Amino acid sequence: MRKNQLWAGIASPIIALSGIAVAIIINRSWWSLTDNAISDLGKVGLPHSWVMNVPLLISAILAIYYALGLLKEMKNPVSKLGVLVFILGLFFLAGIAIFPEGTGPHYEVSWGFFLAGSIGFLIAGVGIGFEGDKKFGIFTVIVFTIEAVLTKWAFNTFRGVAIAEFIGILTIAIWHYTLLWNMFFK
Repeated sequence: MRKNQLWAGIASPIIALSGIAVAIIINRSWWSLTDNAISDLGKVGLPHSWVMNVPLLISAILAIYYALGLLKEMKNPVSKLGVLVFILGLFFLAGIAIFPEGTGPHYEVSWGFFLAGSIGFLIAGVGIGFEGDKKFGIFTVIVFTIEAVLTKWAFNTFRGVAIAEFIGILTIAIWHYTLLWNMFFK
């Protein structure tokens, strides 16, 4: 992997989460973690929707660039398939910024990001386990299971979906940074 791809992978989640955080601060008078979706912060017609949507798009582009380098690092077809599904999820992430809430395909691209991102990291992590890093494979299955349980709980507990979305985002970020650490910094 090229060094700039590695840096893109390090920066990508930070950029997305920073944009979301600033959008929450700007819209704190009406936005609620328990009653809204994260996408409400970037919806069509909102005066500062770009504050969230632009960082999401930049993050997606950087993450795709990183994941293409990651794809070259994978040694077996299972982990390669997982990274390809993960990359599909990153294209859906770009779609969230390009098709914000209030446009036709927003709902589909949002679900696409969470599903493809999570299923992609599950397949990739299991594939890495098959490649010999059994601890990382087990870690991946555990993290995915925790994500699924907590997300289901959040959907059933809160009126809005932001908490479920944050569970998904943070799980993907934890898996991503753990993978980075194991592959490139350990």
